[in-house]
Amino acid sequence: MAGHEIGDDPVDTGAPIPVGRAGYSFEILPPRTPDVEKSVQTSLAELVATGPDFISVTYGANGSSREVSLEVVRHLIQNTSVPAMAHFTAVGSSLPEASALVREFLDSGVTSFLALRGDPPQGVRDEDLLLGDFGSASELVQLIHRVQSEREPFLTRDVPGFPGAKRLGAGRKVTIAVAAFPNGHPSSSSRRQDIDTLLAKEAAGANLAITQLFFHPEEYLGFVEDARAAGVTMPILPGIMPVLSEKRLHRVVELTGEAMPARLLEQLRAAEDPARAGISHAAQLARDVLAGGAPGIHLYTFNRSDAPLAVLAEAGLLTSKEITA
Repeated sequence: MAGHEIGDDPVDTGAPIPVGRAGYSFEILPPRTPDVEKSVQTSLAELVATGPDFISVTYGANGSSREVSLEVVRHLIQNTSVPAMAHFTAVGSSLPEASALVREFLDSGVTSFLALRGDPPQGVRDEDLLLGDFGSASELVQLIHRVQSEREPFLTRDVPGFPGAKRLGAGRKVTIAVAAFPNGHPSSSSRRQDIDTLLAKEAAGANLAITQLFFHPEEYLGFVEDARAAGVTMPILPGIMPVLSEKRLHRVVELTGEAMPARLLEQLRAAEDPARAGISHAAQLARDVLAGGAPGIHLYTFNRSDAPLAVLAEAGLLTSKEITA
């Protein structure tokens, strides 16, 4: 092995996006009450059965759903072959607290994180959000990598041709996804600032981005084009949600700060079956961004399986046989 030094091996980053095909993944919410736990379990099982690239599990403001989130993540790791991505928020955490939580997730088998600055807890203003020891998601990305490198600094590898011989290699890396905002973060002043923030996240060690909701393909495709021109190289997954009613659309717009998509609103109002209209809109959006080069799609499910699976089927990513398998 002349000229091959310790740590030279390519290291699997654990990135959940397969190369060479359009992938799909899901986001689920941990059940808030025991009453809805059974329905969430049913939906989760139906999503898992289709073989997604990964399933991300949200994490409430200020860690409010940490235990339930971790329980769902452990279930995915221990009982399925689908990679679990754990959301992890920085807001309000001290460095020792956050380090301990990262280690707890890693010890549970988590190898993929979605690192988020986090929303303010109820009653906290956004301008007062940067409480604790973390001022940005980039700092949380660095922390996750640091805790993992301290926990697993190296691996032993077999030496081909020498049975029983071992050599040291670099430790296992983790996938760390971050948020991207095609239409701008609410506190951002410009597209340039949004892309600079994404560049900073990648420089800190992020290796995947997942976008906030958008409703028109050119919003995602234009953002990716600008991000690539600025030097962002990591995959940027489009986040898509099937909006099944006018009421839900108004709520989504209120929560995200996105502009009201007038055409979708009109379609939902005019449709005899608004849910069907919302699914068709999301499926067309998926087809358009995939045709434009998206590496896959990430579906926000609101803990439903029927609508996201219908989107995948209509977008040509799943067959009816795969859905019912």
